[in-house]
Amino acid sequence: MKRTGAQIVIECLKREGVKHIFGYPGGVVLGIFDLLYDDKDIQLVLTRHEQGAVHAADGYARSTGRPGVVLVTSGPGATNTVTGIATAYMDSIPVIVLTGQVPTKLIGNDAFQEADIVGITRPCTKHNYLVKDVKDLARIMKEAFHIATTGRPGPVLIDLPKDVLGDKTTFHCPDKVTIRGYNPKYEGNRWMIKQAANEIQKAKRPVIIAGGGVVHSDASKELKELAELTEIPVIMTLMGLGVFPGTHRLSLGMPGMHGSYYANKAIQESDLLIAVGIRFDDRVTGRISSFAPKAKIIHIDIDPSSIRKNVRVDVPIVGDAKRVLKVLVEMLKEGGKVQWEAVRKAWLKQIEKWKQERPLSYEFDENIIKPQFVVEKIYELTKGKAIISTEVGQNQMWTAQFYKFDRPRTLLTSGGLGTMGYGFPAAMGAQVAHPDKIVIDIAGDGSFQMNIQELATCVTYKLPVKVAILNNMYLGMVRQWQELFYAERYSYSHLDTVPDFVKVAEAYGAVGLRATKPSEVEPVIKEALKVKDLPVVMDFIVDWKEKVFPMVPAGGSLDEMIFGEEKKEKKKLRAVK
Repeated sequence: MKRTGAQIVIECLKREGVKHIFGYPGGVVLGIFDLLYDDKDIQLVLTRHEQGAVHAADGYARSTGRPGVVLVTSGPGATNTVTGIATAYMDSIPVIVLTGQVPTKLIGNDAFQEADIVGITRPCTKHNYLVKDVKDLARIMKEAFHIATTGRPGPVLIDLPKDVLGDKTTFHCPDKVTIRGYNPKYEGNRWMIKQAANEIQKAKRPVIIAGGGVVHSDASKELKELAELTEIPVIMTLMGLGVFPGTHRLSLGMPGMHGSYYANKAIQESDLLIAVGIRFDDRVTGRISSFAPKAKIIHIDIDPSSIRKNVRVDVPIVGDAKRVLKVLVEMLKEGGKVQWEAVRKAWLKQIEKWKQERPLSYEFDENIIKPQFVVEKIYELTKGKAIISTEVGQNQMWTAQFYKFDRPRTLLTSGGLGTMGYGFPAAMGAQVAHPDKIVIDIAGDGSFQMNIQELATCVTYKLPVKVAILNNMYLGMVRQWQELFYAERYSYSHLDTVPDFVKVAEAYGAVGLRATKPSEVEPVIKEALKVKDLPVVMDFIVDWKEKVFPMVPAGGSLDEMIFGEEKKEKKKLRAVK
């Protein structure tokens, strides 16, 4: 029996195991929406903006490991997805974006609500398609999911002209996908893995740096086994937080611009870096010429283009992190019994000394709420078992520093693109995927307003997402840079008008709570956690002067961290003069 293109889309989604779609209707995709009206297997979550839909699908994917799916109309519906697509692309998140398009005969004629979304998104998708014939549709749908979820994951866009969705053909979906020129390599070269094992056995001051690639390959177990076997401390990039327990004795937290002192010191003093699933982003490395000057580097990554792209590499291994680490551990065990504790004793003692010298800390004040205190209280009251999303800026860095992530896929944050407005819809997507889990967006007052309309979505679908706004009435990270590097000239970083977030929440039908002093923080969080079927907005009025430290100035070396005392000393000298 022949089926329409719209019917083929729905059938292909079901065959891929899709249960939820995030989207927004419009003229050229009404054929698909009409079929979803009676469908019992797939639920469409109607967001209030297409950007929110992509971020929600992104959060769904990050928290589950399964691809998120988006359905929007043509023209502005499609272009509104671009920021979300670029966010997913930078962080290697599998998202399938289905966009409507004007009929094929009108493409290129500036028809109503026409946009060349394939051309627009070519730089920020792993692959994209314009379907010109309904006979190709089932194959393209199958390929899209295959490409999005294999190798280094990423977003794939399928542009669906209106006539293709209405045309009919005999349905045939291939059982497997074969794409010439696309064959991700999963097994690492055993000879290179052996070289890595040799370097680990020789190293006196090794350190592991784990990134998002460990999350994508579900390699946390293998990473932990390697670290514990060889007594090597583990550093996690922002995208890797949770792949190794943050409470583990070998955990050093996050490196880089706002990383811990001891993580950065360990990198700079190490004689071997074992980098797994990271791309050596500039926020991690600081000035490349002075990065890890004493270390040999082993780099394990499934994407060959990431290896040697930013830093020199001595032992390159192209392959899936889980499989490579498994073989590496086996080789180390076969290499004979090594007294790793004795070998690493001096190194771990030195790291412990750095931890004591410069722990992550802040000055508590009984009269004003410190944002770090809020993050610590959220961690304490959720026992570290919540799924946490963040916006971008100070709230993101304080979360990375003061919430100890022990499990992968529990931190959802825009690392590569740094997208304000990401956290709330991402939390919404995660809540759809995990209805019984606590999901909290730690936000800034600026970021939250960028997709605040999704409160309506959460209320409609009874999604109990909790939002903790660290409200300082500034674009906090912008203000911090202006204070440190622009002579305290706060150009357009002060948000003169900030809404009453409690009233806004209530206007949407959500719950609004506020804390203005430290003693109110815990009761507000406890009250929010009791709410089971509505979103809750917690407005924490925090110290607007608080900054994120340590900090490596842009372009600086990891050796050039500043801690805040420098500014205090400068002010003291001014007063003396």
